[in-house]
Amino acid sequence: MKKQIITTLNAPAPIGPYNQAVKVGNTLYISGQIPLIPATMELFSGTIKEEAQLVMEHLQAILEAAEMNFEHVVKSSIFLDDMNNFGEVNQVYGAYFDNELAPARETVAVSTLPKSVRIEISMIAVK
Repeated sequence: MKKQIITTLNAPAPIGPYNQAVKVGNTLYISGQIPLIPATMELFSGTIKEEAQLVMEHLQAILEAAEMNFEHVVKSSIFLDDMNNFGEVNQVYGAYFDNELAPARETVAVSTLPKSVRIEISMIAVK
């Protein structure tokens, strides 16, 4: 099966041996996105809602680079360093989906994330 690497300048460049996304057939696997500013690769520090918004914008840019959108997302994984932020993150995340067609998802609290950020989200989409 042939892999197609998906990249965009509108999301952070990889900070390790991975790609922003890989498309195999009709399925797109998007690597976890964190609140980095794509142009400078510096961490964005704001409220958890602002950080979640930036992460969702990165995911949207990657989906668009693959000629997809949030309607194509079938699975999301959200990682938080503090489950007390769940409500605010869920509010931002939920604005991108129709509740009746929302993807499967898990939200997991972890002790630490890359670059000590508070949030990371990955997705799988199918067209």
